[in-house]
Amino acid sequence: MSEDRIVHVSAASASYDVHVGAGALGELGSVARETAGGARCCVISETNVAPLYADAAEASLAAAGYDVAERLVFAAGERHKNLGTLGGLLEGLADRELTRSDVVVALGGGVTGDVAGLAAALYLRGCPVVQVPTSLLAMVDSSVGGKTAVDLAAGKNLAGAFWQPAAVVADVRCLSTVDEGLFRDSCGEVVKHAVLADPAMLDELTGRPLTRSQADEGRLVDVVARNVAIKRDVVDADERESGVRQTLNLGHTIGHAIEAASDFSLGHGSCVAAGLCMMARASARRGWCSAETAERIVACVAAHGLPTGSDVATDELMRYATHDKKRRGDGVNVVVPAEVGRCEVRRVSFDELRELIELGR
Repeated sequence: MSEDRIVHVSAASASYDVHVGAGALGELGSVARETAGGARCCVISETNVAPLYADAAEASLAAAGYDVAERLVFAAGERHKNLGTLGGLLEGLADRELTRSDVVVALGGGVTGDVAGLAAALYLRGCPVVQVPTSLLAMVDSSVGGKTAVDLAAGKNLAGAFWQPAAVVADVRCLSTVDEGLFRDSCGEVVKHAVLADPAMLDELTGRPLTRSQADEGRLVDVVARNVAIKRDVVDADERESGVRQTLNLGHTIGHAIEAASDFSLGHGSCVAAGLCMMARASARRGWCSAETAERIVACVAAHGLPTGSDVATDELMRYATHDKKRRGDGVNVVVPAEVGRCEVRRVSFDELRELIELGR
């Protein structure tokens, strides 16, 4: 594994390493052996990713001495991140007679990491999971921190559990098969992390936008590792989102509503980017941040070809936002940028949220 970086996570419930590198997939077996143990393993993936990387993942696991069970593959796409898919995976793990000490390997993007991670959390009341993200979005965000979930009809990620992985293995070479549009979409979370904690990275991304076709492996490893470190610092301080971890929801209150209103046809990163820009504009107009701060955020999002707003009606956005898991009674916690590198959590009523949406347009 060349150009490798290791980021150590020390959450309250578990410590583990995130291995970022070019060729890291070949080290999956040895990493799993050292961290998760067990005699058997089962790769869970989806129909787009499995044909590309499941054979290589299973070969590495077998070389490390694992008895590799028949893989479990579900239909790709956010619309399949539901209780039906979860139930099928749990039945599949039982059919393969995995034990509590055996290992689930979540191979794929954010949907796979979420649903496979939740299956691991629930199967026999919890068995080890190794996250192997293959999309930029999953590498920089969802594979780290232990959040697992499926969607309900009422909203996104409403059924889930905190279940930290035994390890994360992020091979940036997997990004070579990611569609350019999906790669661009993932940059929404990269920009979000820069706004949260890395002003220098925001300036770098604005001046030199991250694209799949132009990014060399070294830059990809660096960007992924820097993003993981940002999320690591937040997760270490607040594993279960009772305080500072809520700042990772920057752009998500409006973004999740935009995503749900599109019936999940718009990418998660694009929706987060739009929500981020709308909240930045609204914050500037409320005096919570400077106009310059909002302009810097919007400029970086625009440089990546991501949406800086939404034309979804306010009433429709409110309908989905008020069913968001961040709802607290008759209000919701929103994350607002105070300046690039510092964000705040503010409690707002639903009327105030409606006003913020309007101000952000």
